[in-house]
Amino acid sequence: MAMAAPAAVTVPLGVLLRREVTSERMERPDVLCGEAARSRKGEDFTLLLAEAGERVAGYPSTSFSVFALFDGHNGSGAAMYAKKNLLNNLLCAIPSGLSREEWLAVLPRALVAAFVKTDKDFQAVAETSGTTVTFVIIDEWVVTVASVGDSRCILESADGSVYHLSADHRFDSNQDEVQRVTACGSKVGKLNLVGGPEVGPLRCWPGGLCLSRSIGDMDVGECIIPVPHVKQVKLSNAGGRIIIASDGVWDDLTFEMALECSRGFPSDIAANRIVNEAIQPRGLRDDTTCIVVDILPPEKLAPSPPTKRQGKIVFNNMFRRKHLDVSFKLDREYAEPDEVEEIFEDGSAMLSKRLAAGYALQSMFEPFSCAVCQLQLKAGQGVSVHSNPLQHEKLQGWQGPFLCQSCNEKKDAMEGKRPPRDS
Repeated sequence: MAMAAPAAVTVPLGVLLRREVTSERMERPDVLCGEAARSRKGEDFTLLLAEAGERVAGYPSTSFSVFALFDGHNGSGAAMYAKKNLLNNLLCAIPSGLSREEWLAVLPRALVAAFVKTDKDFQAVAETSGTTVTFVIIDEWVVTVASVGDSRCILESADGSVYHLSADHRFDSNQDEVQRVTACGSKVGKLNLVGGPEVGPLRCWPGGLCLSRSIGDMDVGECIIPVPHVKQVKLSNAGGRIIIASDGVWDDLTFEMALECSRGFPSDIAANRIVNEAIQPRGLRDDTTCIVVDILPPEKLAPSPPTKRQGKIVFNNMFRRKHLDVSFKLDREYAEPDEVEEIFEDGSAMLSKRLAAGYALQSMFEPFSCAVCQLQLKAGQGVSVHSNPLQHEKLQGWQGPFLCQSCNEKKDAMEGKRPPRDS
């Protein structure tokens, strides 16, 4: 481990709060949610916390919301475990004493660490179940989404534009993931019936899983990774609607269909309408779950139907991007009404890249802790995530973040640097 860098400067709590009060140019939004589910196997679980915690303990004005969907498979153990532990693992991965700007900036890295730690800890339970995860954090007008698997999350802004906030990790729809998994030594192909044709979706063998990323699934091998796709956006003060749903919805409904059948209704009614619409054509074939979250200007009790140009839904994969040279400042005048701004997005499968990229401030890491499991490290115990830390001039002499030995071994296995464990 490199020599310890100087201790981070501690900012008094009163100073942080004064900064936040000064920087808030608009009121906090109202966050309303509703959910609906039809169960066939009992493997879908949700987490709905309108007030999940406070960035500064004891100050309700710093509260944030969490909404999550866990779609289990091969049993419910992984979904239940992730629901119980993922949020706590996330909060443990965020250093204390950060300003709101720093808290939001470190959130994507902390989500990656929390997903990997949850998966690593679940391995000790020795269950073979797995789960997709779509995890949404709302802090005022900033929305951060981390996802593994094939549950999807979309955002409809007030003008009717629709933004994809999650990624699809099915092999059938993600050729990059097919190449990554095969490069790690596994095979990807359809189910091959003896003496017959190949049938069904692409799957990873051994195991037969059709997803390239999940939490759990230890019987498939470590090429199936828990490293999430993370996207962070900032809404305008006009707000918007978020729909989180399991594949039981998206296998039967397009995004347009889900929005059309629920538009203009309160969140709880909207969620029910989406689920009912999804199961109507073919009946209940899978656990079918939907969460609808409305982010509204204060005192606006229900969302107004969005105004769409020429009555068409506009799908946006391109956001107004923040310039890379501009620091993460939220104290400027907010964006034009109905404009959604992308702050961060990364879907790389490389854990070393996800832990190190874009975070030159040592204050955003605990210097003597494992960046994944938060294990306290003694001098010389930590393993740097950098293959050659001397090449990283922006670290200014600090060669972290560091991993403990077991987390470094998991990183190497996920990145194909050592053979996968036996199934």
